[in-house]
Amino acid sequence: MPGFPGFAESLLTLPRPAKRLIMIAADAVMLPVCLWAALVLKFDELRIDLVRYGSLLGVAVGAALIIFSALGLYRAVIRFMGPKVMGTVIIGVSLSVLALGAYDRLFGELRLPLTALIIYWALALLYVAGSRFIVRYAVFYSRNDRNARRVIIYGAGEAGAKLSSVLLGGPDFEPIAFVDDKRALQGSRINGLKVFSPDSLPELVRDHVVERVLMAMPSTSRRHKREILEKLEPLGVHVQSLPDLSDIISGKSRIDELRELDVGDVLGRDPVPPDAKLFQASIRGKSVMVTGAGGSIGAELCRQIVRQGPRRLVLFEMSEIALYQLAREFQGSAELTRSGIEIIPLLGNAHHRHRMREVLSSFGVQTVYHAAAYKHVPIVEHNVVEGIHNNVVSTWYAAEAALETGVETFVLISTDKAVNPANVMGATKRLAELVLQGLQSRSKATRLCIVRFGNVLASSGSVVPLFQEQIRRGGPVTVTHPEVMRYFMTIREAAQLVIQAGAMARGGDVFVLNMGQPVRIADLARRMINLMGLTVRDEHNPDGDIEIKYTGLRAAEKLFEELLIGSNVMGTEHPMIMRAIEHSIPWDRMQTLLNELLSALGNFDCRRGIALLGEAVAEYRIIPEIHDYVWNHRAAPAAAADGKVTDFVSKRRHSEIAPRPS
Repeated sequence: MPGFPGFAESLLTLPRPAKRLIMIAADAVMLPVCLWAALVLKFDELRIDLVRYGSLLGVAVGAALIIFSALGLYRAVIRFMGPKVMGTVIIGVSLSVLALGAYDRLFGELRLPLTALIIYWALALLYVAGSRFIVRYAVFYSRNDRNARRVIIYGAGEAGAKLSSVLLGGPDFEPIAFVDDKRALQGSRINGLKVFSPDSLPELVRDHVVERVLMAMPSTSRRHKREILEKLEPLGVHVQSLPDLSDIISGKSRIDELRELDVGDVLGRDPVPPDAKLFQASIRGKSVMVTGAGGSIGAELCRQIVRQGPRRLVLFEMSEIALYQLAREFQGSAELTRSGIEIIPLLGNAHHRHRMREVLSSFGVQTVYHAAAYKHVPIVEHNVVEGIHNNVVSTWYAAEAALETGVETFVLISTDKAVNPANVMGATKRLAELVLQGLQSRSKATRLCIVRFGNVLASSGSVVPLFQEQIRRGGPVTVTHPEVMRYFMTIREAAQLVIQAGAMARGGDVFVLNMGQPVRIADLARRMINLMGLTVRDEHNPDGDIEIKYTGLRAAEKLFEELLIGSNVMGTEHPMIMRAIEHSIPWDRMQTLLNELLSALGNFDCRRGIALLGEAVAEYRIIPEIHDYVWNHRAAPAAAADGKVTDFVSKRRHSEIAPRPS
């Protein structure tokens, strides 16, 4: 019946009330036919006295329509009907037959045989279920005429089956087959689709002109996903996936919510589950504060903290919109309301030392995670004074306030760019580390520690969302240098490890997170392009889709990042956290340097400020040019020539730096 799919499709254009009336009218006509057929089969006689059985026919129709309406069968969208609807149909038909039998026994005179009612039940069930699923599949086949995109679902488990049910009823995708690694599933059929082995992928993609592969394995490990992606990359198909299982369980995402491939899956790094004892030690039942709470790391720290049951969480942030969005996220959480955790959103900047002291004192803060910092290398390089002020002075004042108010644990979030820094941002973060180590000598009550790690995936300004945006726009994808390499970690894993490292602090510790192997950024860009179903355009493939353009290293950017100063490192009770043994500066010398730095910042003396950074941070490889926009705009050509700062670095700096035992 080639015209039937087209007719079914035309029904989709009708308004919802009209569709319901058609369904009701069809049932009103066909259910009496089912009862008549049951009587014919029971009595083996085609000529049934319809007048005699008229009241029963009316009751059968009336009971069914009322019960079906109550169960919502006329509100169901046929093209989205799944296996669960079958249960509703069975209940509805069974109740309508029971109602008919009860009427016949209480008020009727004919006393229908039980076998006639059973035959009617079977015929009515066959009609009600069959008619709806026939229309559903007619809509599906008519949809194929509109060139729906053909897809393969990788994963034939429960998630894959649910995804196929949604896609089969929708207009956008046409599932061709399942692919699964489990031999027991291969060869079987799910929702009418055959399950193939992964070895069949190239043939399936070629023969059916498949555009996408949808990964429906929300609970599988990242390592396994990476192995699968290595098989998919050469096929030239767009790979998408379902959300993580934890997001589905928490209600953040739906099972049918496709998303672009998580680069964490590409890297194949499996996070180590957190140690519950360490995870809760500095949080449960305590008053906790996060500075820079609205940033990528700060916000994820806050999310992880509230799950550990603090008494109070203070969100400290200088961006009004970031604070508003985070506070709104928490205020809308029913789980948070039930737990009774007090959320305090506060505007403020950590370099306001009196504000910091009052906040910590007023809310009895016991644990501080200091995530507030400027972190983008080029931005800080062009805004030297503000970079030093925010990254060094803010850390100093926040830590001083923590000592004065009796905070138990103060954790500084640092970066791999602090190791052998080649830029102002890295040097400021290294100086912030040294400030904390120097301050530790003044306190027995407060444990000050540093947690150092590399780039986090999908954080604000990171390379991954930039690449995704550039690919969606059609390119080019910009990479600074073919050999540039970086360490990567997911935001969630980084936040969990920061919390656990803080719980192990003794005072003055430098914790370094195990970031795995560094990743070549150019290779990452190439894989992202391929897994979005596109090809790289270069001299070997001039007809490719996306060009990778090398823009050159930015001001003060390094090719490779490091995590350790020297090689003196110890393990801890957590396999992903190391304790580094690194040099420090005595506090009296550090205080003198900081006071000189404040004076230079007050005079907007970038040259002197960078020189003092170099004097404090022995490993800082100062570049001759100053890139600060305001400094260069104000300076005359002659003064600009004097902008070199290497000669201002004190020759005393190495002699006054002593090793610090952990």
